[in-house]
Amino acid sequence: MITIDGSMGEGGGQVLRTALALSACTGKAFTIEKIRAKRKKPGLMRQHLTCVHAAQEICSAEISGDAISSQQLVFKPGFVLSDDYHFAVGSAGSAMLVLQTVLPPLLLASHPSKVVIEGGTHNPLSPTFHYVSEVFLPMIRRFGGDCKIELLSWGFFPAGGGKVELTVNPVRKPAQLHLSRTGSLQAASVLAAVAKIPWEIADDESKAMVKAARFPVTEKKAIVVESSGPGNVAMIRLDFEHGSAMFTGFGELGVSRRKVAALAYTAANLFFASEAAIDEHLADQILIPMALAGGGSFTTTEPSLHTTTNLQVIEKFLPVKAAVSQINDKLWKIEIMSL
Repeated sequence: MITIDGSMGEGGGQVLRTALALSACTGKAFTIEKIRAKRKKPGLMRQHLTCVHAAQEICSAEISGDAISSQQLVFKPGFVLSDDYHFAVGSAGSAMLVLQTVLPPLLLASHPSKVVIEGGTHNPLSPTFHYVSEVFLPMIRRFGGDCKIELLSWGFFPAGGGKVELTVNPVRKPAQLHLSRTGSLQAASVLAAVAKIPWEIADDESKAMVKAARFPVTEKKAIVVESSGPGNVAMIRLDFEHGSAMFTGFGELGVSRRKVAALAYTAANLFFASEAAIDEHLADQILIPMALAGGGSFTTTEPSLHTTTNLQVIEKFLPVKAAVSQINDKLWKIEIMSL
């Protein structure tokens, strides 16, 4: 039984989600204590509990401690089953984080699966549907996994109400990737979306992102979408020879449209100048498939505490060792090696 201290590193939900995914992948049981110990409200919230029950369902796991606010969980996985699944967060909690919990084991399953998830699709502090669809899943295809996702309805915090459908065609074993550079910029696009608030907000954000970008923007859109509640998101996508990156700003009460746009274009400009192959968030998200492949490497901007914590959890489940090294003031290298 693997024992995990949930307060390690960033001490949030990522520790739990990575443990759930890798437990289902490897068949190794674990117990985790001090779940989300470094958050204002520690323990399992509804979103995390959905991740636990989703992982339990796909591998017929035996669990204990699965209750709201619980700070300890025992998870004993069975075999991963290919099937049609439906998971509902029951709040505006991120549907994308539930997706990223169940995707790794379903990628290793024997047959294709279909997963419908209800919850937030465009949430702060988690990947958006667009990021998953346009950045994360194209990278998963490079590992060998053929996945498709469809946005059935938008869901913003705090109302939620979003819905996505994911189709997973498994891969026998992920390919090893070594990603050292992006190559030249092929295109850059801006998208600002609003729900139940004036379109002019999205229009102003899109114009501000184009004006402040330190690279040529080839496409600009400002749209109104249907959603259960009000919401606003501003996104910049960069498409390079060897992959894509996306940077996002979220509107919320008391935050100006100018600041929402700035959150996206400031991060995009920094990444463009870094010449890194992988953005900070994708660096965190591809660690599991890279470790399951038995090795690989990539360059990125300064690794977040999320990323370094993720590496610690991965090393508990898989026979790999990670090395993080700084190349210059803007560029780092992360390498995963088989033991």
